[in-house]
Amino acid sequence: MSVKVRIPTPLQKLTSQKAEVEVQAKDIRDLVGQLEKQYPGIKDRICDENGKIRRFVNVYLNEEDIRFLKKEETSLKDGDEISIVPAIAGG
Repeated sequence: MSVKVRIPTPLQKLTSQKAEVEVQAKDIRDLVGQLEKQYPGIKDRICDENGKIRRFVNVYLNEEDIRFLKKEETSLKDGDEISIVPAIAGG
């Protein structure tokens, strides 16, 4: 299953400045693993030491937050679009 992944600007240095990449994955956990294989170091920026998506990183499947789905276990299908969006704090 090929899914399109939108990469945020701060992580594009790990993807050779690509804003979008394609990955074959069955769920979000698999997607992160495949991204790590293709772009070493990206998993540490997205996940904590337990392999869970960091709380300040939002991941959307077709514009729906995976936290309201099945989190890392959220299934993917061919043609899905994933957006990785780091939270921005300000004051």
